Amino acid sequence: MTSQLRVIPLGGLGEIGKNMMAFEYEDDIVIVDCGVQFPEEGMFGVDLIIPDVSYLVERVDKVRAILITHGHEDHIGALPFILPQLQCPVYAPRLAHGLITAKLKERRAARDSVVEPIDPGVIHQFGNAFEVSWFRVCHSIPDAMGIAIGTPLGTIIHTGDFKIDHTPVDGRIFDLPSLAHYGDDGVLLLCSDSTYAEVPGYTTSEQVVGEALDRAIGEAEGRVMVATFASLVSRVQQVVDAAEKYGRKVSIVGRSMVDTVAVSTELGYLTIPPGILAPLSETRKLPPEKVILMTTGSQGEPTSALVRIAKQEHRDVNIAAGDTVIISATPIPGNELPVSRTIDNLLRQGAKVIYDRIATVHVHG
Repeated sequence: MTSQLRVIPLGGLGEIGKNMMAFEYEDDIVIVDCGVQFPEEGMFGVDLIIPDVSYLVERVDKVRAILITHGHEDHIGALPFILPQLQCPVYAPRLAHGLITAKLKERRAARDSVVEPIDPGVIHQFGNAFEVSWFRVCHSIPDAMGIAIGTPLGTIIHTGDFKIDHTPVDGRIFDLPSLAHYGDDGVLLLCSDSTYAEVPGYTTSEQVVGEALDRAIGEAEGRVMVATFASLVSRVQQVVDAAEKYGRKVSIVGRSMVDTVAVSTELGYLTIPPGILAPLSETRKLPPEKVILMTTGSQGEPTSALVRIAKQEHRDVNIAAGDTVIISATPIPGNELPVSRTIDNLLRQGAKVIYDRIATVHVHG
């Protein structure tokens, strides 16, 4: 009987979130990504949705590794819950490695998991079947990678999330030569990111967002709040740069963003001048025109900082007339309604709200 290469999508195929795909050949299985999905409105009592890994648990002796493309929650967020069941090592780009390590410390059952950092271009062997290397792509978080998986039947290219940006904020461009090399050698299967693939044209560079943010912050007369994804490190850097330029201090609101900023700064992916970051207890005492708050909640998540602020339920932050709120994200498909409600709540309290339909404060990818 001819050996088969099995492709087992466990999440993220035909949906947004909980990205996880397994590849099986004879006695070896490797997994790409292990993410969460956030609940839809009406899923009361549900905090997170994780992939169903019963197929892998039944074959746990075959599982060689989990291979990570980048550090977004929909690609790494399920690791603390799934690793105790699979007991396999994780291989991840360096920023994702730092974020995963911090995340696993919070869950006792996963604290002893093995997480190894990888560098692009280095080949790793997993079992007898899989020869794996990573290549650099551009995405809205630094250190995003695609993965080339060599198998006895041919090469699989898993792109992870990507866009082609020739002027990324961190200066690390898409490794197109590596991709061309794989194409020349022949590819058995391409597993590609397809978010917004139906939209014609090109995605705007992150540099354009930096210019729009700089302009909005420079024109704001009062306090500024910037809501974005907790893991959008390049956006944090752009806000910090604008804060330094306009003499403002920045407070981070939202635990996940606080953790991401700490890890990214420690690993050198964020450059924050001394004196720019300040706790809320300090910025609360400053004049509004000297303050920027960076918050989570750009997707209208019910428990996020911005949503609680908008609903007047946040313990430390209230909206005041004259505040400028910049929502530096586009609603993920399905999140349009909660985002619109958040904007409405902010407007009712006298805030000026800037979002993607008003200015280029976010780009896809």
